[in-house]
Amino acid sequence: MDELAANTNFKPVRLSNATLDSLPAHIKRPTYDRRSLKPGIVHIGVGNFHRAHQAWYLHRLMQSGDAQDWAILGAGVRAYDASMRDRLVAQDCLTTLIELGPTGETAEVIGPMIDYLPVDIGLGALITSLARPTIKIVTLTVTEGGYYVDPASNGFHAEHEDLVHDALNLQTPRTAFGAIVAALTIRRDAGYGAFTVLSCDNLQGNGAIVRQAVVSLAELVDKGLADWIAANCTFPNSMVDSIVPATGPDEVALAARLGVVDAAPVAHENFRQWVIEDSFCAGRPDLDRVGAVFSSNVHAYEAMKLRILNAGHQLLANAGELLGLPTIDVCMEHPLVGAFFTRVQRKEILPHVQSVPGLSVEAYLAQVTERFENRATKDTTRRVAFDGSARHTGFVLPVVRDALDVDAPTHGLALAEALWARMCYGEREDGSIIEPNDPNWVDLVKVARQSKDEPIAWLQQSAYYGDLSNNASFADAFETALNALWTKGVERVLEDYLSS
Repeated sequence: MDELAANTNFKPVRLSNATLDSLPAHIKRPTYDRRSLKPGIVHIGVGNFHRAHQAWYLHRLMQSGDAQDWAILGAGVRAYDASMRDRLVAQDCLTTLIELGPTGETAEVIGPMIDYLPVDIGLGALITSLARPTIKIVTLTVTEGGYYVDPASNGFHAEHEDLVHDALNLQTPRTAFGAIVAALTIRRDAGYGAFTVLSCDNLQGNGAIVRQAVVSLAELVDKGLADWIAANCTFPNSMVDSIVPATGPDEVALAARLGVVDAAPVAHENFRQWVIEDSFCAGRPDLDRVGAVFSSNVHAYEAMKLRILNAGHQLLANAGELLGLPTIDVCMEHPLVGAFFTRVQRKEILPHVQSVPGLSVEAYLAQVTERFENRATKDTTRRVAFDGSARHTGFVLPVVRDALDVDAPTHGLALAEALWARMCYGEREDGSIIEPNDPNWVDLVKVARQSKDEPIAWLQQSAYYGDLSNNASFADAFETALNALWTKGVERVLEDYLSS
């Protein structure tokens, strides 16, 4: 039964430790004593995804009476993180999770985070906490573009001004990686030992990427320190999956209708997956007891997810933005956009993805399709289209390169890239403005406008495309698609592709 229909005669309760017992009976809440929890994890980048995903797994473990010394300390490194801190600290770091199921919404309050560190200039509070010997794991959700990877070489972007600053001013760094290296320096000198650094961002080989960031920054400071980190820290690869829309006034109002006043509730679909390499130098909670999977072959799981789900999101979102389709489920319902998603998946993506134990690529695509069609999720097209410079580079283009290596079809993928270029022009087909939606938006718009008359200019952005502009078959398909988008419009171009 829909909770909104079943519960209408209660006054919403403002969330805090003191009011947990006053919440309406249908709202689940912690059964463990939060006052007895001890921190074992620092999480950097406390957004919606972390609270709906990693924190939820830990909460489930705590509900069973386990993991009482694995509580989370939240942390941020940017000025905008302070706003999230203020909201969460005011409600004792509790979070209301709203599951958007096909038959209605249900609410649950979780409490594995017991504090959110001050977001201070120089990151002193973060460094001090990371240096504590009781901290065994540092987890991160800092977005796909937050690991200082040079897109041209995939190496460490040592020339970035923030990293140059951190290398010269390690006691007052700007970045999460500077704080991690500073804390590991203290731990090494004090004999406390290392901790595990676990990335929870959507990056293939995210463990290797975060290792590169930490060790490479340490090398700029002290080669001996870098060697110690490389020898003692662990950086497990992981794959994370759950659709978590952004929080806005509607989600806050929904939480209130369900019975709780929460300044930062999180809505999420009724699906989660977490696959982790079992490599933890200082111990770990038994997350496999609550549904996480420890595997030595994370790569296969993450490749399936990144190529089918994440690349699939880009197939939908760029076309959807141009047509003014507000949410991903509406994109899926559109007869041309939904069909474009399905055909590119079956013809051009699935042939380059391996199945994993117990789940074929066809079954996973069916699962993803059902999730994308879930109307309750209301995942906005704009959110999914955000940061295309990282998402196309990380999710779509690896499939393009694999396909080109074996002379497999790429016309639909070339069209997907043309749709991104057309979207970055900054105007929908109806003339309405697409607001900036990428960290590199200004530069992308400039090139997108040049490429209206000179399509190859888009592919010549080597930071994203490498040498793909030199691949005649892909470049020709891209140029044809982008020219057609400008002369025929999105729907006609999709019709032509689907009928070819």
